[in-house]
Amino acid sequence: MNPSDSAAEAAVSRLTIDLGAVRRNYRRLLERLGGVACAGVVKADGYGLGAERVAPALWAEGCRVFFVATLDEAVRLRPVVPDATVCCLNGLLPGTEAVFDEHRIVPVLNALEQIARWRTFGGRSGRQLPAILHVDTGMNRLGLGDDEWTSVLETPGVLDGIDWLYLISHLASADDPDDPMNARQLAGFQQIRQCLPRRMPASFANSSGIFLGSGYHFDLARPGIALYGGRPNARGPNPLECPIRIEGRILQVRTVPASTGVGYGSSWTSPRESRIATVAAGYADGYLRSLSGVGTVALGGRSCPVVGRVSMDLITVDVTDAPPAGATPGAFVEVLGPTVTPDDAADVAGTIGYELLTSLGRRYVRHYVESPADDRLA
Repeated sequence: MNPSDSAAEAAVSRLTIDLGAVRRNYRRLLERLGGVACAGVVKADGYGLGAERVAPALWAEGCRVFFVATLDEAVRLRPVVPDATVCCLNGLLPGTEAVFDEHRIVPVLNALEQIARWRTFGGRSGRQLPAILHVDTGMNRLGLGDDEWTSVLETPGVLDGIDWLYLISHLASADDPDDPMNARQLAGFQQIRQCLPRRMPASFANSSGIFLGSGYHFDLARPGIALYGGRPNARGPNPLECPIRIEGRILQVRTVPASTGVGYGSSWTSPRESRIATVAAGYADGYLRSLSGVGTVALGGRSCPVVGRVSMDLITVDVTDAPPAGATPGAFVEVLGPTVTPDDAADVAGTIGYELLTSLGRRYVRHYVESPADDRLA
């Protein structure tokens, strides 16, 4: 629900989320997949955008399979997309079998003991319950490792008694298309699939994997960050739209003489007489402290540098070269958005766009829009 007009007017910071852009990103990924089905990864509350709003938007585009990280995320998502297949990537923790079953959550089984527990639980009621089999091909994080996979091949019937929806693995370096690990993981995944005692539909491509080519697509892709505008290739152009705009209100503007320190520790000293705007955004809002002295905001068509340290609630911005009429108390500056994208900010902060999106604070007044294709956030 969007806030009332009075609440929006009183807001010192606001977050506009364009669900139309999310939907268009999904369509672009479908075009790349050329007929292969496409799931939606909405973990971490839809990468900070709000899973309860993102998931129905993707459902309207034909998305029928959703992935989250944790069981509690899956339980919250279930009533939002009641007819979807909801899958939990973190696996089947001991004692959670009944919760998975009650809420029709599909566990991604990452170990032999999880497979055994899920088969036993279903067998008590004479059912073969759905699950996804995760094999590790080089990430060395979750999934059956080499020893466990060897045990699967040497133990007839170990996969019986479960309704296997997909065989999956996860690419470790797909954002670098030249990394030879991509081809090694693909070869390993293909070999594992060929050795299966029964054929399973397969899912291998994450956001970046979709752009590695059709050989990585298999039967289902699992994009996450690409849905939210993150670039799929660390070096190439980004074909996706940024669906967010974060704006902070200017609280005060002051002129400081040359050689004047600004902010905690006076970490920035004005090289000339400067106009400094104090803006309502800080690390409590997800604007990372590592953006101190390197971040930029957009104001009146100009890029303005963040000077001094980012504090909990405030940033200070050098607006000396911005149009004076726009740099006034009460005006909004774009902190993150189509002009200064999360990827752009992450590059100078020494992190990734994922961290910025999933760190969005709770103080923003959120406003959801559904822009048509010819009316994107500008």
